[in-house]
Amino acid sequence: MSFSSEVKEELSRQLSTARHCQIAEIAAIISMCGGISISAKDRYCLKIQTENVAVSRKYFTLLKKTFNICTEVSIKQHVSQKKSRTYMVLIKSHEDTMRVLQAAKLIGKDMEIGEDFSAVSNVVVQNACCRRAFIRGAFLAAGSISAPEKFYHFEIVCMSVYKAEQLQAIINTFDIDAKIVQRKKYYVVYIKEGAQIVEILNVMEAHVALMNLENVRILKEMRNSVNRQVNCETANINKTVNAAVKQIEDIQYIQSTIGFDSLSEGLEDVARLRLEQPEATLKELGMMLTPQVGKSGVNHRLRKLSNLADELRGK
Repeated sequence: MSFSSEVKEELSRQLSTARHCQIAEIAAIISMCGGISISAKDRYCLKIQTENVAVSRKYFTLLKKTFNICTEVSIKQHVSQKKSRTYMVLIKSHEDTMRVLQAAKLIGKDMEIGEDFSAVSNVVVQNACCRRAFIRGAFLAAGSISAPEKFYHFEIVCMSVYKAEQLQAIINTFDIDAKIVQRKKYYVVYIKEGAQIVEILNVMEAHVALMNLENVRILKEMRNSVNRQVNCETANINKTVNAAVKQIEDIQYIQSTIGFDSLSEGLEDVARLRLEQPEATLKELGMMLTPQVGKSGVNHRLRKLSNLADELRGK
């Protein structure tokens, strides 16, 4: 089971105790994957279609608990894809359909259905708990989340820009920076930053998935921290080795041209010691001298030797 499926499975088994939150979640599911059939006698029939059994189960349970409505559930097996199925939950009764649409604010007082089933009133999401339920329902119906081991990406696909902007505004009330991008004929509300995806899981109350994602984030951060430290130490070692090689080359050049006798006592001592101890650090070289010299003093002498070698090469 993918991480996205695990999140949906967890969310599908949660049921809000407050009726207004249940209605908000129903409104989101209908908004994202619902449809209306109208008979010749202007009788409405409400249905949702989904390829996720968890969504159909949650919707069926919500309708039963909230409105005590009996629904029909059908399963369509795709011939071309043996593992792919479409689940349809159908409310046949016109009266029950109208009850649900009116409670979910998906139909106005003039009996006009909101654009693409967008909520025509913010009453259904006026409370923070209802906004949580709405986001949860929207994700169940049309959302997905990538496996955190690979990369961070959370998205909900909307049929219209109006619906995407409405959902974005609801998500942003929780201080989450959701963005919108057009993908072919759809509009996608998405979040790409790891900490913000953790926050949206918390908003939807997917606490098990949140902990799993946090564990992956911690491991990733530890691994990245170790890699950065190793890279830094490797860079420092390379820098030290390259400097030592250059120092030895300069000292050997001075020895072969003018010899150490022309050097001052301090420079000669450092030059001979560096040749004898090519792997020693500046601090270690300073402690081997008599009298001992600090790190900066050793560095100063080696720099003078390097400048002298450059002058001799120039001549």
